Amino acid sequence: MPKPFSRRALIRRSVRAAAVWTGVGFWTSRSAVASSSPNEKLNVAIIGAGGQGASNLANVASEHIVALCDVDQKRAAEAFARFPKARRYRDFRKLLDEGRDVEAVVISTPDHCHAAAIVSAMKLGKHVYCEKPLTHSVHEARVVRSVAAESKVATQMGTQGSSHVGLRRAVELVKAGTIGLVREVHAWSDRPIWPQGIDRPRASPAVPEHLDWDLWLGPAPARPYHPAYVPFVWRGWWDFGTGALGDMACHILNMAFLALDLGYPTSVEAESSGGNLESAPKWSIVRYEFPQRGKLPPVKLTWYDGGKKPPQDLVGERITPNGSLLVGEKGRLYALDDFGSSFVLLPREKFAQLQSAPQSMNEIAHHLEWISACKGHGGGTLANFDFAAVLTETVLLGNVALRAGQRIEWDAMHAKAVNCPAAEPLIKREYRAGWTL
Repeated sequence: MPKPFSRRALIRRSVRAAAVWTGVGFWTSRSAVASSSPNEKLNVAIIGAGGQGASNLANVASEHIVALCDVDQKRAAEAFARFPKARRYRDFRKLLDEGRDVEAVVISTPDHCHAAAIVSAMKLGKHVYCEKPLTHSVHEARVVRSVAAESKVATQMGTQGSSHVGLRRAVELVKAGTIGLVREVHAWSDRPIWPQGIDRPRASPAVPEHLDWDLWLGPAPARPYHPAYVPFVWRGWWDFGTGALGDMACHILNMAFLALDLGYPTSVEAESSGGNLESAPKWSIVRYEFPQRGKLPPVKLTWYDGGKKPPQDLVGERITPNGSLLVGEKGRLYALDDFGSSFVLLPREKFAQLQSAPQSMNEIAHHLEWISACKGHGGGTLANFDFAAVLTETVLLGNVALRAGQRIEWDAMHAKAVNCPAAEPLIKREYRAGWTL
């Protein structure tokens, strides 16, 4: 297992292409992405070209798009039409086997296929950008982090807020001690906006001609096709998605993780609307405990979704649909959106002068930061897999606690729930025959 990392060192290293870390812990701007001539363009393959993949494709379209892969030919039709010279695939394994010219891949499949595609690509020495959450299971997160360290390719998770000047400003303010030591964090989301807390459909309609259902299932257990699973609504099903927590917490907890150097938790417990073996609950509240980190005190972090929110008197202002609150000894930092890119310091009157100060960094395009790192320009990416795997693992431990129905005491060194052997199949899932990690 890779050694635990220093988050402060990570930030210093990963923003070097865009900024300088000064002695007081603030960033000052430089050119965000090194310029490149046409002959420096990357050969990029897109795995998952429809849905979110279409957005990611648009953001890397300045490079050479040499291959497009999607199990749903209808959802990928627009991408196929836009890049008619790109090779077309349904199976990403075949794309990677044949794609010797591919230098970098962008992965936008459903959660359950992320890790298999990531690991296969990195083992071939290809740079990887992957949507959040980085993996579907805790074990996959450990493997991805390990392989990323060995392969030394450029990586980036699709937490776009990481590259936003607002999030980075919030991080620098917290690290500078503006709100004092933080021992309490609250984070919430208005998700799910798809069905959860439901049973498996009984009907078995015909598979649409444009969809390869067996490839869509990937490493997940076989089951009959049903439109209750695709597209997008797969997020609520445990075999394919990671629920509201998995979908949004990598965004919403990102700023707090960076600002507080949180790392792995020591325990996780959860309550919810109740669920079943098939899908995530309609709402949940998840409580994490993090140990002392150097001079930083222990932190208790509470997550809310499905309409649950922190106490109104704690926030003191209108509670936004998605956001987070860092409670410090001298004040509070209230992030008003899911990226943590828009925030206020509370009480407002105390921090009025500071909040009106100019920003210290320019905007950095998330995909371009990764492309720059792929080309060897600058110092790397902030949402690289070394960091992203730890954030993802922590998020997914909330789902382990939800599904196990008890508090999880987490041994991070050995990746074990020491008090709950029943959690093992939730930590490491079995892959369907024909699929490997």
